[in-house]
Amino acid sequence: MSQRSFASAEYALKKKRTRREMFLADMERIVPWSRLEAAIAPSYPRSGRVGRPPIGVPKMLRMYCLQQWYGLADEALEDALYDSQSMRDFVGIDLSREAVPDATTLLKFRRLLLANDLTKTLFDEINAHLAEQGLLMRSGTIVDATIIAAPSSTKNATGERDPDMHQTKKGNQWHFGMKAHIGVDAESGLVHTVIGTAANVNDVTQAGALLHGQETSAFGDAGYRGVDKREEAMGPTWLVAMQPGKRRALDLTKKWARLLDKAEQLKAAMRAKVEHPFHVVKNLFRHRKARYKGMAKNQGQLFSLFGLANLVIAKRSLLDLQARGAS
Repeated sequence: MSQRSFASAEYALKKKRTRREMFLADMERIVPWSRLEAAIAPSYPRSGRVGRPPIGVPKMLRMYCLQQWYGLADEALEDALYDSQSMRDFVGIDLSREAVPDATTLLKFRRLLLANDLTKTLFDEINAHLAEQGLLMRSGTIVDATIIAAPSSTKNATGERDPDMHQTKKGNQWHFGMKAHIGVDAESGLVHTVIGTAANVNDVTQAGALLHGQETSAFGDAGYRGVDKREEAMGPTWLVAMQPGKRRALDLTKKWARLLDKAEQLKAAMRAKVEHPFHVVKNLFRHRKARYKGMAKNQGQLFSLFGLANLVIAKRSLLDLQARGAS
């Protein structure tokens, strides 16, 4: 057993356990690390070549997850690892024996994931793990989309905005960026499908691609009206919200109008589950603006973000399953 440094020993004796420590401890327990590492290993460079040996997949994968959880740039993550003992313990870095991998190393790892379409693979592996635990059902799907802003400034080397991004109007406000379209399991609220498009792409055009094909019912907000007439979206029974203006115009003094309004309330309660992954990605993971240029890089990150968001949403259930398995 390696000897702990004085700094890490002193840190281990502190009395208060921070929220970051508790979160990272939970993630260490519920993330299927061996499964994800095995998915990356065939594409990862091996030792034996000239030069410095590559850092192992386990450390690089944990660094990548930290970057997604805390919304950090490559350089910011490097600094955070030097500053935070809890992050170093999570990754497995002892500063008395080794330095923190630099930002360039993490950049190369991200590029490797993108070049080999591994973020989609990681998303699929996480969902396969959740399905094996009985947490991902297949009876219904909720579809929705959210706008993710992109830098609109032209003060850059090319003097242009990102050509893959576009603007769209929501309410009375214009937004420039992309959309994250997701299909969510109606039972568990876990994301099973992710699609990234420019912001001006109509939500209803992606509805069919957000279905996995086994659902019997599908839910969407008023932006998906007419989806049941689209050939690619046929199959499930669509329950789409009434337009807000029509709902406000209902005469609730009449019984049929009250019943119709109650049905809308039930549909809205079901659709509320689709907001949980958006909350985790945008508020907890701080992903409110596209970090990279180009749709391919940003969609690749969406797979990682929503895969990790699924684990956060299912955290309590996964920990309960582990506790029952250990007893």
